[in-house]
Amino acid sequence: MKKILSNIKNRTLFKIASLNSVSIVIKIMTGFLTSKAIAIFIGPSGMALVGNFRNFITSAQAFTSLGFSNGIVKYVSEFKNNLLELSKAISTVFYLILGATFLVSFICFFNATYFNALIFDELHDYTVIIKLLALALPFYAANIFLLSIINGFGKFKTILHISIIGQIIGTIITLLLIWKSNLNGALIAMVLSESVVFFITFFYAFHLRSNIKWIGFKNFDIGYVKKMSSFSIMALFSATVLPLVALAIRNYIIDTISIDDAGYWEAMTRISNYYLMFVSTLLSLYILPRFAEIHTVKAFRNEVFNFYKLIIPIFAFGLLLVYLLRSFIISIVFTDEFQPVENLFVWQLLGDFVKVLSLVISYQFLAKKMFWHYMITEVISVVVLYFSSIYLIDKFGVKGATMAHLFNYVIYYLLILGIFYKPLFGKLPKDEIELT
Repeated sequence: MKKILSNIKNRTLFKIASLNSVSIVIKIMTGFLTSKAIAIFIGPSGMALVGNFRNFITSAQAFTSLGFSNGIVKYVSEFKNNLLELSKAISTVFYLILGATFLVSFICFFNATYFNALIFDELHDYTVIIKLLALALPFYAANIFLLSIINGFGKFKTILHISIIGQIIGTIITLLLIWKSNLNGALIAMVLSESVVFFITFFYAFHLRSNIKWIGFKNFDIGYVKKMSSFSIMALFSATVLPLVALAIRNYIIDTISIDDAGYWEAMTRISNYYLMFVSTLLSLYILPRFAEIHTVKAFRNEVFNFYKLIIPIFAFGLLLVYLLRSFIISIVFTDEFQPVENLFVWQLLGDFVKVLSLVISYQFLAKKMFWHYMITEVISVVVLYFSSIYLIDKFGVKGATMAHLFNYVIYYLLILGIFYKPLFGKLPKDEIELT
């Protein structure tokens, strides 16, 4: 038994999962505090509007970074011992992100009125906050750029330290602003919290200065624009279309049922995000860099099933606890006004379980730049999610949105299993097959 435990502890995946758990616990605690403040000072209707603004911020931030994050991780991981190629990759991405950031900031700042109507409605005027977001976007883009480089170098502890400190400072800012200005404060905090993290990341990234100093326009390489374009399109699609679909579904709930019901769905989404943090962070910290490094069918299969064996049982047990404690969780995280959220748990939890099963495998799309596989499956997923949500919301009310969540990921998982059936379940040949 001791030998088995020793072998488990020595696995990189288990080590990262253990370190990640500390960060996740802090994220959950700070998230609970933020959600509680929103529930007390703003209520379900405010929760819905906060959700809409969060989706818009996600899309705007994705355009500033051009979706290059995963690409940076891949190429830094590959070329960390080749300074010439590393400088070409980093320099190219740096100048592309710089141009995109100022373009997006310009558009947001001078079209704030239009975006206000899109995100909220004519009864709510938050154009000043959208302009503030435009000014903050360069800090966000710089933060993503630095974090991706750190991740590519495999500095997992550094990333987790940044995450922990950023969460604590961001929560303090959020609580103070909600207490002082209610909904206005919550929206402003969403903008400022993202920007503050940049200064923390910059401090921790100082040890990489010997690599970052290689950034120069003379190292700009058009070849890397082509190499990164597939990463960009894939990431941008998910980071922009999915939040906009969520915004459309939330607005549909507001228009057909009520703004409070939209707030209940947003509350359920927040709880979901809390427990998904553990797996999603683990996927980006470990699975993506690992898939980028391995080049054989056997290694890919081993990584997937090792993840299933080590992490999925823990995740499933956690979901069971969340379901059993759902009433208690709602009362702790929100207020009694949010008790209708209890009816949404079963479908959301089942959907999230299937989602994680599929995401573990689908990260291979990003690692190996399987562009068309990624795009086709994502387009199908978005279409299924939107139209099934509309249909099921009309039929079952707000519960239909969580039912559509499960239905969508069952379809998505079946597609993923179909695409990777041979690498995962086929007979391994004597001579290793290289993954491309």
